[in-house]
Amino acid sequence: MAVNLDPPTELKVIDGVTLATGCAGIKTGDRDDLVLIQLAEGSVAAAVFTQNAFKAAPVRLAQRHRAEAPTRALLINSGNANAATGTQGLRDAIACCQAVADALDIDVANVLPFSTGVIGERLPVGALRDCVRGLVGGLAPDAWLDAARAIMTTDTMPKAVSRSVELDHRVVAVTGIAKGAGMIRPDMATMLAFVATDARVAPGPLDDLIACANRASFSLITVDGDTSTNDAFTLIATGASDMPAITSSEDPRFELLARTITGVAAELAQAIVRDGEGATKFVTITVQGGASADECLEVAFTIAGSPLVKTALFAGDPNWGRFCMAIGRARVTGLDPDKVSLWLDDLRVAAAGVMVPDYTDAAGAAVMSAPEFQVRIDLGRGTASETIWTTDLSYEYVRINAEYRT
Repeated sequence: MAVNLDPPTELKVIDGVTLATGCAGIKTGDRDDLVLIQLAEGSVAAAVFTQNAFKAAPVRLAQRHRAEAPTRALLINSGNANAATGTQGLRDAIACCQAVADALDIDVANVLPFSTGVIGERLPVGALRDCVRGLVGGLAPDAWLDAARAIMTTDTMPKAVSRSVELDHRVVAVTGIAKGAGMIRPDMATMLAFVATDARVAPGPLDDLIACANRASFSLITVDGDTSTNDAFTLIATGASDMPAITSSEDPRFELLARTITGVAAELAQAIVRDGEGATKFVTITVQGGASADECLEVAFTIAGSPLVKTALFAGDPNWGRFCMAIGRARVTGLDPDKVSLWLDDLRVAAAGVMVPDYTDAAGAAVMSAPEFQVRIDLGRGTASETIWTTDLSYEYVRINAEYRT
């Protein structure tokens, strides 16, 4: 069950974006597993993809298509990753894109494919083609929530967020959806995210926007430390708003839009963690007093990735020595344990590398038994600070992944 995560409610329509969902029979039962997103002519898209060397066929093809032509459509399937499928997997991804191109009367390079699900199995291309033909007639501007449901795999609820911002006395909308619950440690988990705005943004600053949003959201989460073969985050600007275009990141409006898009991305990223496979805890880890941001992130992710730490989080066991162990094995040159301090929420546990006299395990357990709390570390060697979000490691996580293909 997701940790303190409410189902999405009202989602804003983005002028220039229409969506449709259908069932191609990839997932068990009759659940929708295919999403078609059509973008109005003149839309601009930016994307970042997994850094996993075993990139899935749709990732490689999407990168190629983005370099060749403007993006006019996205095709997303869930239940099958089309990864580790070799040359045939690439041909299958091309065939699916061609089906969309034929149905929408656009070039195949105008279509970006995305897949998520089981690795190592071929896509049922025939079923996907048939389903695509039926989706075109159902394209609608208000199908965001249906799309969020259709891209789910082990997620327990859809993830969708909408916000708005005023630019040039015009209200600009931003809506995003995401999926992911396991194999989450994005590096650009299985993670897909799609965010759209009706703002008018040139390609250069849109690339800057997605880099900014990704750095402050999906790059700061981990559930199990594994980076998917299929991770992708796509940002779309349709330009349907009649505002003058943002053509530079120096434009004062850029910061306002960046703040809004980053807020949507961060909320989606946290929703992925809150709905992490088997999660019973949502834990914020802040590392401050570092010599650099990279150093703080190294320590934070080392803590978040430790199985011993994660099982202590699950148990609500304030075994703070496990945090010290993880801090000490982080790849930080010259770390001085005698300068390290540790808090659980506002409860000071350790200072100068040792337990403070008034700390008690009962007080620590009271913090860690809550479904949501913060672990804060001060390295005592600088002014840098970074925050990430993670989960515990439960029996349910093991069950979900042990039974994933059964």
